[in-house]
Amino acid sequence: MTGVLSRAEVSALATGRRESLIEADIAARRDELTERLRGQRVLVIGGAGSIGAATILELARFPVAALHVVDLNENGLAELVRDLRGQPDGLNVPDFRTTPLDFGSPVMRAMLEAEAPYGYVLNFAAVKHVRSEKDAYSLLHMLDTNVIKAVRLLDWLVARGGTQRYFSVSTDKAANPVNLMGASKRLMEHVIFAARAAGPGPAITVSSARFANVAFSAGSLLEGWLHRLEKRQPLAVPRDTRRYFVSLREAGQLCVLAAVCAPDRHIVIPRLEAASHLVDLEGVARALLGSLGYVPEPFDDERRARESMLQSLAANRYPLLLSALDTSGEKPYEEFIGMGERAVELGLPNLLAVAYGSADDPALRAFLAWVGARVDGSAPPPSKAEIVAAVNGVVSEFRHIETHRQLDHRM
Repeated sequence: MTGVLSRAEVSALATGRRESLIEADIAARRDELTERLRGQRVLVIGGAGSIGAATILELARFPVAALHVVDLNENGLAELVRDLRGQPDGLNVPDFRTTPLDFGSPVMRAMLEAEAPYGYVLNFAAVKHVRSEKDAYSLLHMLDTNVIKAVRLLDWLVARGGTQRYFSVSTDKAANPVNLMGASKRLMEHVIFAARAAGPGPAITVSSARFANVAFSAGSLLEGWLHRLEKRQPLAVPRDTRRYFVSLREAGQLCVLAAVCAPDRHIVIPRLEAASHLVDLEGVARALLGSLGYVPEPFDDERRARESMLQSLAANRYPLLLSALDTSGEKPYEEFIGMGERAVELGLPNLLAVAYGSADDPALRAFLAWVGARVDGSAPPPSKAEIVAAVNGVVSEFRHIETHRQLDHRM
């Protein structure tokens, strides 16, 4: 690369903001957040991922008594600890712990039973990429992680007692979903809200959040551009595709507010407007290359883009591969409010909420039994078409876009 950009500078290329949009919302509820979190034991599932880690950085600013993090990603947990302890004020949580663990395993249940109850539990564990929509096996893994284990965890918390609030992050793709990842997160919304009142003790307050693409988060298209630049490979971007973006800090702040302050059975969403906040992906790619001193050189053929790399760099140009938006489960626009849903005010300048609308309970229970039997192997693996049909039985607004092309077919 001809230049070096900070994370904030790179993020601002997508969001158009240097400061957090959610900072005013945090300020408005700071006293409430401080009092609710004071002395609390907090458990974060999937905290080594980008959004989970960003949320932990925000939680650590409040006077919690314990902050425990569970994630299978050992390297991510190590980086999280280094980042927290490397902050200007260090890490001031009396009891901070990371544990490499599968959150849906019997070992996790044993840990919950052995530990003192957690007042707040935040779940970020998910199979979250449309790219993971490949075949029946990858889809069963997605449903196991996003749905079966999510409700299993909540059941364990209810049985253990002592948990006041449970938060599980969703996605904008759960609103009128066209891919199975989005539909699986819509199912997650259904199961956590349906399960909240189960058990003998007081009902747990359950909330969620849908928000935009997190600029340059791990695994994202935009982060992939940074890897391609480092490896001197062409950047690829779909044509005529616009997306909403938030920064990592904005995502973390939004999740803290949704987890601690949102009303029961509500899904927090950002107050973003299409006219002012939707961003063209090609424009972001061009801005990134321009900020590094390169002139974008557009191509529509992958082979030609690859072969031109050295020649283009010699002339201070950089290949930009423009492709069609033609893979399964992709749509050219984003939305936060689904069919039949309504937004309600939270008394905050930049956040709204969606009041949850219940699913058909018998259909939901039947689906959980159906997919559970196929995940544990007591029933034969289904076809992708059978999975789509089963999901449609619960998520009636699901309109699957099937093109028989996957993101693995593109650079």
